[in-house]
Amino acid sequence: MQGNLSFPTEPEFYFTIFFALAAALIVSFAVTPLVRMLAGKVGAVDDPGRDSRRMHTEPIPRLGGLAIFLGFMTAFLIFGMDEMDKTVTGILIGAVLMVVVGALDDVLSLPWWGKLAGQIAAAAVPVICGLRADIFTNPVLFFNSNTMIDLGAFSIPVTILWIVVIANAVNLIDGLDGLAVGVSGIASLSMLLIAIATGNPAAALLTAALTGGCLGFLPYNFNPARLFMGDSGSLFLGYILSCVSILGLFKFFAVLYIVPFLILGLPIFDTAASFFRRLLKGQNPMKPDQGHVHHRLINMGFSQKQAVAILYSVSAVLGLSAVVLTTTNELRVVILLLTVLAVSTVYIILAKKHKRKNKEHDGEEPE
Repeated sequence: MQGNLSFPTEPEFYFTIFFALAAALIVSFAVTPLVRMLAGKVGAVDDPGRDSRRMHTEPIPRLGGLAIFLGFMTAFLIFGMDEMDKTVTGILIGAVLMVVVGALDDVLSLPWWGKLAGQIAAAAVPVICGLRADIFTNPVLFFNSNTMIDLGAFSIPVTILWIVVIANAVNLIDGLDGLAVGVSGIASLSMLLIAIATGNPAAALLTAALTGGCLGFLPYNFNPARLFMGDSGSLFLGYILSCVSILGLFKFFAVLYIVPFLILGLPIFDTAASFFRRLLKGQNPMKPDQGHVHHRLINMGFSQKQAVAILYSVSAVLGLSAVVLTTTNELRVVILLLTVLAVSTVYIILAKKHKRKNKEHDGEEPE
């Protein structure tokens, strides 16, 4: 079964998408200096002395996620009011709660349990308002089956878990200047293209506004960063991406569980790899370390800009593959397998080079 492709023919639809993206970009870019001043006044500053994982050497204000959020909300409330049904309203209310949780953590450094409770509460709002990943179709990618799997009541915890996991996955890759916001922008743009292809105006406007917000903030966050987006930004970005993946992708495609996993492949893969790596080492899987893929690239000798460019490229390939999978039936399986193979190969090569460099640094004979 193929996705329901129905490109809108009305020029007004495309103009609305363009203006929403542009408005979010302009507002985000314009208010970022004000947010930077606010961060300094309330003490939302990232001190590099907190731990060894920090890549910067000078204190840098955080809370930049407020600029992305303001750009996003302004654009959607101007151009997306016609799409404000119960589910979309729930997504926006949950977004406000998620930004509040992230902002409080940026300023006060909340305990992990407090932050997690806030994330679950924010994720529960859109679920209560009807956002559910409740039906899975064609669970075996290689067969053109119309098998339907209804999660029933389990759709509620599954959806909340998905939102919380993706929000934290984006948060975990926020380790280099411009990385998380750029990867999120690429993911959002990929979802925007799919939403347009399926004629889903709500998902299209949400992702257009999010893409614009990311682009407006990126000049301030790209290396060398003048402002970090903090948890207020990373949690918000992950929240919106996870909600739109359900609203705009899970409902439309036979490969519905594959497409969002491809678009969000980098944060998901990095988070899963980190989790299992720590477990295998007998470490606390929730304890931060320097084993993330961006840390490995830096340890291999790449600069921050080079490492970010590499990871942007990986995200772009994954996003493009997802777009193609929703529009080209014949190449679906081939592209999926090649993409997984390419990403896995790159990760294995990077891991081996990192291990070899560590052995050489320790004076051991490399394998």
